[in-house]
Amino acid sequence: MTIPSFGVGTFRLTGQTVIDSVHNALDVGYRAVDTAQIYGNEAEVGLAIAESGVPRADLFVTTKIWTDNYAKDKLIPSLRESLEKLRTDYVDLTLIHWPAPGNGVSLPEFMEALAEAKAQGLTRQIGVSNFNIALTQQAIDVVGKGQIATNQIELSPYLQNHKLTAFLNAQDIAVTSYMTLAYGKVLKDPVLEKIASKHHATVAQVALAWALQLGYAVIPSSTKRENLCSNLLAKDLKLDADDMALIANLERNGREVNPEGLAPEWD
Repeated sequence: MTIPSFGVGTFRLTGQTVIDSVHNALDVGYRAVDTAQIYGNEAEVGLAIAESGVPRADLFVTTKIWTDNYAKDKLIPSLRESLEKLRTDYVDLTLIHWPAPGNGVSLPEFMEALAEAKAQGLTRQIGVSNFNIALTQQAIDVVGKGQIATNQIELSPYLQNHKLTAFLNAQDIAVTSYMTLAYGKVLKDPVLEKIASKHHATVAQVALAWALQLGYAVIPSSTKRENLCSNLLAKDLKLDADDMALIANLERNGREVNPEGLAPEWD
């Protein structure tokens, strides 16, 4: 995998809350931080990183281009603004946040602009988020095989997305799982509770370990230091074949995020 398997997310966190979350995450051992232009928190994330004392070379920072900035004359300037807010000369990964098929900018236009951002050294790697199979293939056709580092998609025990993840694996595109806990819905699942009890683990650790064992990267967020520490322990939790089979049966197409006008037709 060309991206870290475990990072901290910052979706819906702003102001001092996101500063504290990133501070704590870096302090307890996280080295990957995921943000986005639309989160409105890049400056706070940049401040937390600067104050952490962790060398920039040890960090993996991801941001995402918002739909307003997809046009070829806007994408790179918007990324430069993001870099200023993040207090860095480059990010490690830049993603197209949503395919937004109806926003008037063609996929080739924004993928070419994203590739140019990489060529200029503004981002080390490029990728996509919330793309279905057809759109991911179109993106590959524009920038070339091996150029897309990841597709960041909603995945949880309740939304396992087998077709899309199989396609991404076949293309050697890393899968990044967001919303792995399904807005906390999986935390009350009796099957996951039973598995967690068996391993003396938390349900969140079980859900994250499930994703990690399938080869996915995860980016859970938390405002609580103890939860950030606890989530990180999922890296050491080894689920057995029976556990994985039980979780496989939890699939219910339980999608939590599907914004009209931004989302594709899901596979």
